[in-house]
Amino acid sequence: MKKGDRLDNSDNRSDLGWIHQELFNQIPFNAAVIDREFNIIEANEAFKRYFGRWKGKKCFEAYKKSNRPCAHCNAVEAFTKGHSSVIDELGIDRRGRPAHYVVHIAPLRKKSSKKIDFVLEMSTDVTETKHWQKEYQIIFDRVPCYITVIDRDYRITRANESFRENFGDFDNRYCYQAYKKKNKKCARCPAALTFRDGKTHRSEQIGVSRTGERTHYIVTTTPLSRGESRIEHVIEICTDITDLKKIEESMIEAERLAAVGETVAGLAHSIKNILMGLEGGMYIVSLGMKKDDRKRISDGWEMLERNFKKTTSLVKDFLNFAKGQLPDLELVDPNEIVGEIVELYKQSVAAKNIRLIAETNPSIKPVPLDRKGIHTCLTNLVSNAVDACNMSDAADKFVKIKVDEEKGVLVFEVIDNGCGINCEIKKKIFTTFFTTKGGEGTGLGLLTTRKIINEHGGKIMVHSQKGQGARFRIELPRKRLEFLLKKGREGK
Repeated sequence: MKKGDRLDNSDNRSDLGWIHQELFNQIPFNAAVIDREFNIIEANEAFKRYFGRWKGKKCFEAYKKSNRPCAHCNAVEAFTKGHSSVIDELGIDRRGRPAHYVVHIAPLRKKSSKKIDFVLEMSTDVTETKHWQKEYQIIFDRVPCYITVIDRDYRITRANESFRENFGDFDNRYCYQAYKKKNKKCARCPAALTFRDGKTHRSEQIGVSRTGERTHYIVTTTPLSRGESRIEHVIEICTDITDLKKIEESMIEAERLAAVGETVAGLAHSIKNILMGLEGGMYIVSLGMKKDDRKRISDGWEMLERNFKKTTSLVKDFLNFAKGQLPDLELVDPNEIVGEIVELYKQSVAAKNIRLIAETNPSIKPVPLDRKGIHTCLTNLVSNAVDACNMSDAADKFVKIKVDEEKGVLVFEVIDNGCGINCEIKKKIFTTFFTTKGGEGTGLGLLTTRKIINEHGGKIMVHSQKGQGARFRIELPRKRLEFLLKKGREGK
């Protein structure tokens, strides 16, 4: 029985040797065993297929087709210190092509010996992976936008070339330090929202370049990985819109100046009419003085006063219209402005048998507005609406002032059931002189209104038909107003 056991053990050892050899050949790595002289004493089939014939060669000959040892050899440390290591290496495959591989080096020690006689080197080809990594890095660096990766502390862990060129090296800085030269996190941080809910968020931001210039950009934040319970990194992709902002501001200014230019032609005509009135008054006064006719002197003086006031009003309105400046914005409850207009007009409107109606919305949050400018706009529109009602035959005359917010856009409306505006006048109403006051008006009210609305980044429209009243609608995007407020505060 004991003799049989010995025979069985011998067979088992033989089987184990065969299994070890098969495992050595079947492992999905290029495996080689080298001695202290760097001779390859054993290698598997994968090694042979990748690096070629190995028998009688040293490791640097097989791996790198070189006739001298590597300048820094990790196998030496494995022999001397018994340390395992994993390193990236560059070599040459059996076809003479450059090869990039990761090699795991492990010391092999006999049980009865403290000395390390052999080292096992297992390598995996990563040439294709490295190629794609290089391609991805080129794409990452060359995309024409700013890309950063931030961790949960808002530190930048990676940034592309475009970001570094515009904002400088990130050096593990916080994103708000790199983008905005600030020392605290932004109040409305889209990255914070992404960390919180794992969704993509977008917002418009203003940063400071490495040269100190204001940079406008739209940032999109998205989690760097999906399906995890806790998001560790967020990628920020920023599109520079600085030039677009400059163009937008230039267009607003150009539009205002174009309106000024169009107005000058009409202004000359108005001045001519006023001068004729002044000349007529002077003639009557002069004639009355010659004939000692006090009534003629009184009538002529009244003409002079009326045309002088008209001249003063015209010059003041035009100077105010032509003056270019950013609106003086502050957080305002738009309902309060409507209330002020109603309080201003309620008595005079009631005396003319016109109902003045206010529709407000208490849920509207304060909006950045130039209170005086918007007050002027609504005053002009209400005044025109009252005049239009006076020229109407409607039985129940009314003027309605309405304020509301629709999808982030603040809306003022002035609606009346007055005489309306015909199609031809409606086309020119915001570009040429238009007045409902006959000889008493300068025709600059709606031009001034449009200028103020343009300076707020908004627009004004009119819907009307002759004899069917009019609806003037002012739209002011809240985001644009908040941007102008921020710009104004930073400019102070």
